[in-house]
Amino acid sequence: MPDQSPPAPQGPTPELFSWEFAADPYPAYAWLREHAPVHRTKLPSGVEAWLVTRYADARRTLADNRLSKNPAHHDEPAHAKGRTGIPGERQADLMTHLLNIDPPDHTRLRRLVSKAFTPRRVAEFAPRVQELTDDLIDRFTANGNDSGDDSGSGSGTGTGTADLIHDFAFPLPIYAICDLLGVPREDQDDFRDWAGMMIRHGGGPRGGVARSVKKMRGYLAELIHRKREALPAEPAPGEDLISGLIRASDHGEHLTENEAAAMAFILLFAGFETTVNLIGNGTYALLTHPEERERLQRALAAGDRGLLETGVEELLRYDGPVELATWRFATEPVVIGGQRVETGDPVLVVLAAADRDPERFDGPDTLDLARRDNQHLGYGHGIHYCLGAPLARLEGQTALATLLTRLPDLRLAADPAELRWRGGLIMRGLRTLPVEFSPPRRGQG
Repeated sequence: MPDQSPPAPQGPTPELFSWEFAADPYPAYAWLREHAPVHRTKLPSGVEAWLVTRYADARRTLADNRLSKNPAHHDEPAHAKGRTGIPGERQADLMTHLLNIDPPDHTRLRRLVSKAFTPRRVAEFAPRVQELTDDLIDRFTANGNDSGDDSGSGSGTGTGTADLIHDFAFPLPIYAICDLLGVPREDQDDFRDWAGMMIRHGGGPRGGVARSVKKMRGYLAELIHRKREALPAEPAPGEDLISGLIRASDHGEHLTENEAAAMAFILLFAGFETTVNLIGNGTYALLTHPEERERLQRALAAGDRGLLETGVEELLRYDGPVELATWRFATEPVVIGGQRVETGDPVLVVLAAADRDPERFDGPDTLDLARRDNQHLGYGHGIHYCLGAPLARLEGQTALATLLTRLPDLRLAADPAELRWRGGLIMRGLRTLPVEFSPPRRGQG
């Protein structure tokens, strides 16, 4: 059946990628879905790309093997050279990771990573995620209580304040993924600094992202070398991911040290920023939808985690951490949604638009934590479906459940209109999330 052509546009195309757009892109995406579902635009970097906004088109595009992940297929002019992908990854020789390669190399590398990143490993990691979550809440509730009881009774009569991004949503996945990878505790604060620079998306000093990527690359190469030298003959229980990658490559799978470094880098990069945004965006959505938040708190108080599980999926759909899927490049002429895309053209699937498509979701602009028919695209689709999704879900569920249980009166400490969203093309996340709360009694939660 041929693709349906969209109706003739009504009115001017909305402005994309402004600060106002970043605060609420959904009206603009609704316009594009209706009038220009496959829309060519110039991105802030100067690169021209196609934006795919309808759910059916998005799902097909994500699984279309004529669209390559390899930037070598980009028919880019000289001025756009290197403006796709993660800043600094080319200079740091970190291109050979899952987000930049196609089968058969993608199949081989994903199989290796899957061996070291099993659902069992994620389940075994759950107690550590809970421990990190509680420790961070302990820390910011202690530091944020500006008028509490100093008598030692822990009456919690004061008002606590915190920035949930800086104090909670950001450090939790950083420390978690560092533990999983096997980064020693004494080095993890360096990773936190490098990661903080990487998610500023232009908000830091010029060249800061590339320098952080280069430092991380050098550290990972050294760490992989040290672990390879000390690797025991048989894996120990709970062996870290980097050791697992090395062990897989030492059994005839041909994973080079450079590939191992690139793989560790992308697991770190993709494994923390998505979760920062899941926790931040999810908490913000709950705080601005008090009926849904109270519904979830009642379920948690009753020991029912079913609403938490469907609720996290709904938060991923409603205002997810990844706004656009990572780059794809046409290897031959492709028709998407009735629009011809030429060889070498970049294509960006707008997950945030697809997941609000009324042709796929009833009441797409309504937050419904109990939504059942929720095959959202928040973690992609097809062979590039996010490998770290189970870990991100674990961290998101643990973080939100613990926050709502331990700080039941958590509330925004700023007008939503004053909040700012980080600039950047792929990810969607808040810069800050100021909150207030009544500090818990000592030992509560």
